[in-house]
Amino acid sequence: MDGRTLAATIVRVLSAGAVQAMVEAIGDEFSRATGQTLDLNFAPVGTLRARLQAGERADLVIMSVSAIDVLEKTGAFRSGSRVELGRTVTGVAIADGAPLPDISTVEAFKQTLLEARAVSYSDPKVGGSSGVFFAGLLDRLVIADEVNRKSVMKNRGHEVAEAVASGEADIGTTFVSEILTVKGAQVAGPLPGELHNTNAYAGAVPTGSRAPELAAAFLRALADPATRARWTAAGLEPAF
Repeated sequence: MDGRTLAATIVRVLSAGAVQAMVEAIGDEFSRATGQTLDLNFAPVGTLRARLQAGERADLVIMSVSAIDVLEKTGAFRSGSRVELGRTVTGVAIADGAPLPDISTVEAFKQTLLEARAVSYSDPKVGGSSGVFFAGLLDRLVIADEVNRKSVMKNRGHEVAEAVASGEADIGTTFVSEILTVKGAQVAGPLPGELHNTNAYAGAVPTGSRAPELAAAFLRALADPATRARWTAAGLEPAF
């Protein structure tokens, strides 16, 4: 690939929202350092998986490890291109300045949800990892009907945090890494006890990538050990 081709390359990235803050920040630095253009697209994992299976082209895919595992078995990615990035936990979002809810135990969290005026989480029908998990959690706690009557469904996790920050809902659940990106929202804490939930993310270069070398270079930049502290500050435990 000659320099003129490289200079004209646009690297198309499909990424889960849980790692959006770091993909955007390091993406900006990568673009400035290399002169290459990144076309960043963020959506829930279920939505991304459906788009890829429908034939949508991407040069780099960043998704939950479970979704990457499924696609990898189908030969969707270039051999050896996969890189583990980091993991985050499901947290409870409240508005800045709001009293901290009691989420110290499973029973306390259950009562907090029942007593809340409105509860926000991402719509499991959209396929977001946090929303699918939380819908199942409500079933496990046997409070799905009560909570869903007052639920504020959103498409993405950061929208859940925005709903809490604006007062549309007084409590929400999504990944900590998404709550931290929203001004006016704060993390009350992780889910308690046996409800604790961690989700890991990885990146891989699709076999049909038109810019595999640049995609791999960006993935290496994301997993540069020098960025570990930044991943941690963004609510993600780095895997590298």
